[in-house]
Amino acid sequence: MGDSLFGIHGMALELRAQRLGVLTSNIANAATPGYKARDIDFAGALHAMTQGAAPAQAIGAATRYRVPVMPSLDGNTVEMATEQAAFAENAVGYEATLNMIQDRVATINRALKGD
Repeated sequence: MGDSLFGIHGMALELRAQRLGVLTSNIANAATPGYKARDIDFAGALHAMTQGAAPAQAIGAATRYRVPVMPSLDGNTVEMATEQAAFAENAVGYEATLNMIQDRVATINRALKGD
């Protein structure tokens, strides 16, 4: 029922939450030697989920290592400016998706109350 009720927004919210976790991990490991920054291809994962892939499978297949512009000498590929920009963009998308879901719930509540 959740998929038909919220449409693509439920899947998008789940993917955005997972991507926030990956980006947060990148930022937290910015000083870890040898750490390889990763990101989730949001569009690719969402497309896979709309085609019936399980969330874990879609996310796993869409997770990629970042190619740094200026690799560090210790092998760490986290670039803070890139990570912060991606985090901010994803956070805005998360909030917008959450607002869409909240609006849908409010509409359903009004319909049930007969307003």
